Amino acid sequence: MRYLSRKRPGFEPEPATRLFCFPYAGGGASAYRRWQRGLDAHDAGVQVMPVQLPGREERYDEPRFTDLDALIDDLDAQLDEELAEPHIFYGHSMGALIAYSLARRRQSRGAALPRALVLSSYRAPHLPSPALADPDAGDEGLLAGLAALGGIPETLLDHPEFLSALLPVVRDDLRLCMGSVAPHIEPLRVPLHLFAGQSDRLVTVDEMLPWRRHAGSGFDVRTMPGGHFFVRSDEGAFLRELASLTRRYASERVTV
Repeated sequence: MRYLSRKRPGFEPEPATRLFCFPYAGGGASAYRRWQRGLDAHDAGVQVMPVQLPGREERYDEPRFTDLDALIDDLDAQLDEELAEPHIFYGHSMGALIAYSLARRRQSRGAALPRALVLSSYRAPHLPSPALADPDAGDEGLLAGLAALGGIPETLLDHPEFLSALLPVVRDDLRLCMGSVAPHIEPLRVPLHLFAGQSDRLVTVDEMLPWRRHAGSGFDVRTMPGGHFFVRSDEGAFLRELASLTRRYASERVTV
């Protein structure tokens, strides 16, 4: 399946619960390449399923989506069989918007829902999308915004070949995030667990709290040290927190 990376290697039985991970703007499935080992170390009880969007990494030659509804239509259709099994959605920044929108779409058509949504560093969907930069801003302005948030390691700023490949992806992802979400909608019938960076200058802790409007089955917000990319700056600490959540849902019996 083109949205999913390889299956869990080895001969160990796969955990019954899958953790579908959606990337941030400009990112790809490789952002989660170490998560399986890290979560296994904490007995998280999940199989990490990084979602690879088109137009990046091994899918670099495929056209990217700039319309959120079109992307969600495709994800819903392509992942439907995989999502029949017990699962959890995780998304960071743009990935949080994608994870939420996919769950909302599946709820509206009566499809199987995640056991929980774990979302980080994105405003509630009835608020304007975070203003990182205008998609049509110049390269210098866009790079400055990304670097200030920790989205680009400083060592890569001197590698034009990397930047020339990254910036078109970021621009299209910013356009995708500009897609509107109706403010008056039915809350999701799954628990929402939110994470926010204590010093995030793009999405503040207070801007995460309005997600409560969209939670119909439990809601909490945890604050982590760091900025917008706290999931990268202290990945180990975040995975400990994430494992404490996934263990709870992985141990639940499947209900119909």
